[in-house]
Amino acid sequence: MKAVVCRDWGPPESLVVEERAALVAEPGKVVVSVKAASVKFADTLIIQGKYQTRPELPFIPGSEVAGVIKSIGAGVQGWKPGDRVSVQTEYGGFAEEVNVLPERLVALPDSIDFASAAGLSSAYGTSYYALADRGNLRAGETLMVLGAAGGVGLAAVEIGKALGASVIACASSEEKLAVCRAHGADETINYASEDMRARVKALTGGKGIDVVYDAVGGAYSELALRDMAWGGRFLVIGFAAGEIPRIALNLPLIKGCSIVGVWIGAFSKREPERHRRNTLTLWQWFAEGKIKPHVFATYPLERAADALDALAQRKVAGKVVLTTGA
Repeated sequence: MKAVVCRDWGPPESLVVEERAALVAEPGKVVVSVKAASVKFADTLIIQGKYQTRPELPFIPGSEVAGVIKSIGAGVQGWKPGDRVSVQTEYGGFAEEVNVLPERLVALPDSIDFASAAGLSSAYGTSYYALADRGNLRAGETLMVLGAAGGVGLAAVEIGKALGASVIACASSEEKLAVCRAHGADETINYASEDMRARVKALTGGKGIDVVYDAVGGAYSELALRDMAWGGRFLVIGFAAGEIPRIALNLPLIKGCSIVGVWIGAFSKREPERHRRNTLTLWQWFAEGKIKPHVFATYPLERAADALDALAQRKVAGKVVLTTGA
């Protein structure tokens, strides 16, 4: 099988594509033939050794795939070869096959294509977990999404609307904001050219934001936190801007608001059944047309470096997916 391998910490072009032996299902595990693999901004950090966790070298990047079960190991029940599945794993996804524990599998309905599924479980799973579980977003509240045109950001826009919130999408270009509006954003802010705080004040009548979804970090985090409504929830998703902000703790004190961490990788590992239930809700919403993953581009597995570079260069609105010939 083909696999994309990180042998040394470095930029996307340092990755190598290798031919490896086909996987054999170990006892208690399942081998999945990968049809599509989600490419996430976090992957650009992981291969450089800049993420919260650092795998041992060498390793195969990729943590979310969709495919078909190829074989099952001794002791595995409830699954069979040929089953369509979505898989959340720590690493190993950028390959034609992956060996996983059965509890990491979620049955994939026939109505969902592999590319959409690969962009749904993690991006939409992150945003659903963030907004419904961690942020307790309620109908009628105002949600502001920073980095709204990215994979998780666009998912947050759609899920916010599905939960009945009024959504303000923030991004760095008019082209990206147009995509956000097409996916349901009620209002938009170009934080590269507009005064974000003045716009928030005007859009909320001075009340402020009930829930902030921050996948960007950097200078925008504190600006958004200063515009929280009383009792608001500030959700920390990631730091696409490259800078982890240093927040003055008097701000949540005087705003009476909460700063809440969101890490889908740890959640799915620690609470797999709850993550599975969330995913099944998303499958249902997909079938009902409430959400639709925006696949910005697909790349063959051999061009994983190009896909990662597109993300790193902020050229993407929505999801990027790798496809295989498996």
